[in-house]
Amino acid sequence: MKAAAALTMLALVAVPASQAADNARTASAANSDARDLNDAARAANAHARNLNGPARRAAEAKAAGIAAAMGAAPTASAAVTAASSTTAGAKPQAALLRHSACKGTIYLTFDTGSQSQAELIADTLKRHQIKATFFLANEKTINGDYSLDPAWSAYWKARVAEGHAIGSHTFDHDVLVKDGADGTLQVKPGFGAHAGKVQTLTPSQYCEEIQRVDQRFVELTGKHLDPIWRAPAGRTTPRSLAAAKACGYAHVGWAPAGFSGDELSSTAYPNAVLLQKSLRDLRDGDIFVAHMGIWSRKDAWAPANLEPLISGLEQKGYCFATLREHPDYLSQFKPSSKHP
Repeated sequence: MKAAAALTMLALVAVPASQAADNARTASAANSDARDLNDAARAANAHARNLNGPARRAAEAKAAGIAAAMGAAPTASAAVTAASSTTAGAKPQAALLRHSACKGTIYLTFDTGSQSQAELIADTLKRHQIKATFFLANEKTINGDYSLDPAWSAYWKARVAEGHAIGSHTFDHDVLVKDGADGTLQVKPGFGAHAGKVQTLTPSQYCEEIQRVDQRFVELTGKHLDPIWRAPAGRTTPRSLAAAKACGYAHVGWAPAGFSGDELSSTAYPNAVLLQKSLRDLRDGDIFVAHMGIWSRKDAWAPANLEPLISGLEQKGYCFATLREHPDYLSQFKPSSKHP
């Protein structure tokens, strides 16, 4: 610190007083940034030591990134020397510091539903500059149409343009009942020609129900889905997971703390109680699930809870990302994936 201060004083002698003042402020900010990065690096390394497997490797990678940033961060003397240059690099540096300061990452995910909260969810995420992950089924909406009808093309195109990840929730919202005989699967579609009736599907047919969403999504947006899916109601069996994997899709559930409770009775589970639980229990790496509107809940979850949930987590130091960045799914998004 003494050497940096001496260099600062030498540099200040050679410049006008007004510029010297600016340089001193720049040097102070640079020293502060370096201290913040050093603290973040120590915290990241300590966090990595407490983890195992993929989570540890992801945390170690994060720590390495911070260390690299420390090497690129200007010292006080360098900041003074460069003070007369433009500040074009200030924004990327600030973004790097914000990222390094995150206590952890929460992965927000939203399944289609009545779509009553579709615009609110999109507007809230955009306002907070958050990217999330959506899982799509062709569900009936409050508009009297279905969530994968052409009328929803502009909505889904906008989410693609914003950089959200989007996966399949099976086309007819096929809830798995059980594994059937002779290697089959029994499902109960929520929508479509066989809604409410148990159907027997081969693994190949089950895969087709997942892929049908991708086919429709290409028609609506010109883009493929990400190679991930979520089983309706979260119900899976080894056979269903194997069938999906065979056609290139990895299953995504949610953390126990990530269950929003938006499908539960609002009388027994009021929004305030659900919000308190989420803010109290969510931890780094947790996947959170909510719906884009639920028909049965009297007091909708999203209008009351989404904004304070995001703000509350941000205040606690959490950042947000899509499942493309989740350590458990990184390999799924490599170019070698079987998914197109």
